[in-house]
Amino acid sequence: MTYHAKVIAGGKIVIPSELRHEFGIKDGDSLVLTRDDAGGLLVRTFDQAIRDSQRKAREMFGADYTVDQFLAENRADWGEV
Repeated sequence: MTYHAKVIAGGKIVIPSELRHEFGIKDGDSLVLTRDDAGGLLVRTFDQAIRDSQRKAREMFGADYTVDQFLAENRADWGEV
């Protein structure tokens, strides 16, 4: 389904209420805006952006890769113990 949003004074975007309810967007929530590969604008909730980043990290490093492993590898590269 396609929705229409209007830009009002100060560059504010009015998101249709149906979408706000569907995605749980409330007053004061943070949204992440990104240019997509086709030159469009992608709007995601902060939680969606975090989940996307976590998925990409799992794809790059594997599901079992930990922050501790990352830090240990980088400390070794930096000459730290």
